Amino acid sequence: MTKPTTAPTDGLRVNRHRSEADGRAESRTKLTLYWLGGTLAALVFLVPLVWSVLRSFQSNDAIVSTTPTLSQLTAFTTENFRTLFTGDADIVRAVGNSLVVAIGTAVLTAVVATLAGYGFGRFRFRGRNVLFGVVVVTMMVPFQAIITPLYLQMNAMGLTDSRLGLVLFYSTVNLPFGVFVMRNAFETIPAEIEDSARVDGAGTMRALVSVLRPMLIPGMATSALYAFLASWTEFLGALTFLTDDRKYTLPLSLVNLQAGAYGAVNFGYLVAGAVVAMIPCVILYVALQRFYVAGLASGAVKG
Repeated sequence: MTKPTTAPTDGLRVNRHRSEADGRAESRTKLTLYWLGGTLAALVFLVPLVWSVLRSFQSNDAIVSTTPTLSQLTAFTTENFRTLFTGDADIVRAVGNSLVVAIGTAVLTAVVATLAGYGFGRFRFRGRNVLFGVVVVTMMVPFQAIITPLYLQMNAMGLTDSRLGLVLFYSTVNLPFGVFVMRNAFETIPAEIEDSARVDGAGTMRALVSVLRPMLIPGMATSALYAFLASWTEFLGALTFLTDDRKYTLPLSLVNLQAGAYGAVNFGYLVAGAVVAMIPCVILYVALQRFYVAGLASGAVKG
């Protein structure tokens, strides 16, 4: 009587175990590389931020010293921030002005860019691509090249030395990028979704606000974030259109602080001011990450 052979079965089992072991080893390798790359990328971005925060709590002597001692590096003080907020720098008012201008610019840019993107993405009219091409081309023209006619126009309209005029100026400059983003956002949304809303009796604005809004949040957040950061850190436009020091934004106040008295510059105050300018940008960026995920998730779920 011939014994049944089990060699093929044993061979398949060994090959299966070997494949599973190779797959686990490959997964561990990919996971290790992923964490290593993520850690290096995080260090590239976090180390300068942490270093700036630490330096803002040090004295001016420790910052400008070429050979700082250990006691200088470890001597932390809040004198820089106390001077900024209680001294003659008037940083609190400058931060308030910058927040008003930056938030107004972000909101206005996001709203107008969404409406313009809806027109370019949904309506078919003669010269649509040419007009959109003109909008894209304006992104390549720096506003510094046309700041003189812009100033003359705004001065004729009575919008110079005004926070409202600065909001309109920044919105105009950042609008081409917002239109570009929102037009692409509408192009990725199937028209059948909007058609279904119209069948249910929704008008254009109702469909835009109630149906398409969840899928447009990533694009709107990108446009708003870009406009906020651009207006928050912008210097030349604010210097050109503002003359009243009570309306100065944060970059202008920091430059006045940098001038110092009789040429003496306190770098501790400057670093502390830079940290103050950094805080809203970090908070806004972290907050919008949640909207990115929520917008994509809600746009992928029907109903």
